[in-house]
Amino acid sequence: MARKYSRKASAEVGRAMKKRKAGTLKSGRSGRKVKSRKQAIAIGLSEARRGGMKVPSRKAGRKKAAKKRKAAKTRRSRG
Repeated sequence: MARKYSRKASAEVGRAMKKRKAGTLKSGRSGRKVKSRKQAIAIGLSEARRGGMKVPSRKAGRKKAAKKRKAAKTRRSRG
């Protein structure tokens, strides 16, 4: 199976995580320190996207999540 993210994209996320641990990672507009692990990953992925690395679009992830929620809802209503 093909890789979802490129190796360079993974490295970009790793860099963002290290910055978060060091307390130097800041969010976009407000410039506040990032404390959330998930937010650090999101920042790393968005930087990778801007760099033109192989990363799925945000739309793809949202569609997949919506599909999962819908499937879970139908399972609950059946059983």
